[in-house]
Amino acid sequence: MPELRHDPIQRRWVIIATERGRRPSDFVKLEPDQSGGFCPFDEGNESKTPPEVYAIRRPGTKPDQPGWDVRVVPNKFPALMIEGDENREGVGIFDKMNGIGAHEVVIESPNHDISLSDQSLEHFEKIVRTYQLRLLDLKKDLRFKYVLIFKNQGITAGASLSHPHTQIIATPVTPRVVSMELESARKHYELKERCLFCDIIRQEMENGERVICEVDGMVAIAPFASRFPFEVFIAPTKHSHDFCELDKNGITALSKCMKEVLTRLKLALNDPPYNFMLHTCPNVEARSRRANYWTTLEHDFHWHFEIIPRLVRTAGFEWGTGFYINPTPPEDAAKYLREIDINAGG
Repeated sequence: MPELRHDPIQRRWVIIATERGRRPSDFVKLEPDQSGGFCPFDEGNESKTPPEVYAIRRPGTKPDQPGWDVRVVPNKFPALMIEGDENREGVGIFDKMNGIGAHEVVIESPNHDISLSDQSLEHFEKIVRTYQLRLLDLKKDLRFKYVLIFKNQGITAGASLSHPHTQIIATPVTPRVVSMELESARKHYELKERCLFCDIIRQEMENGERVICEVDGMVAIAPFASRFPFEVFIAPTKHSHDFCELDKNGITALSKCMKEVLTRLKLALNDPPYNFMLHTCPNVEARSRRANYWTTLEHDFHWHFEIIPRLVRTAGFEWGTGFYINPTPPEDAAKYLREIDINAGG
């Protein structure tokens, strides 16, 4: 019988359609061919992008020239503009403000054809460290309340270029999804004086049924109320509210865990398109924030990555109700992923 499961973080219900149970082989990859054509992110085409704002370069190389390992540039077609101020105002019952923010692209590698899961651990760490440094820098702008790091892998997941890259968008408001997490975490802490995420992680690790892997203090879990087949939640096992506080050992551990999870997903699901996003704490120094909003943030929030393989389409029922229908129970998904032999290539 199908189950309705409640997510205490987002406070939403998910339908786990057990009678529709779908195995990895049931999902067919419908990705268009992205091969061929000119790519502005390729090494040697640096003049075709806006000037870089950060790069990890090989010794002796100059900005906006070949010789980089990871390169960050402003998005040529930004969703939000860096110039200006909020200028909040009311329009009758409505509100509006200027579309200020930052929109950057992290070009993960000069190699056009290498996926994130196939990067060496050393290079993966460079990418994660770049995420952290750009977050720290963008938080210095007190107009920005939140900085989201996200990746669209494959056309179905929203990528317009196949060259491996991640995007960063800083916004003058806290996104609704993150606000819901913050609110749930705060209320749980007020009631129990414990972190909601820590409670979930501890319970999942004790149960083990939905744990995919644990690597040096990082754990990957198939969420109890997974919205999508093979959805993955990755977080530190010890409490931490701010991704920017991750030290060198933590960066290595996170890189190992993410690389393992992405490899398992690639082998189990035939290299699926996917999205991932980092949810960390908002910019606590941002101006014009609500009173008492950050009082317990350090104690109640817990940063994490969410990975969503794009295997099913969101349709009318989901849009109309806010319920998601997931045909693969997370217990089955976790088991499939755990059983993948990543050393034998599947």
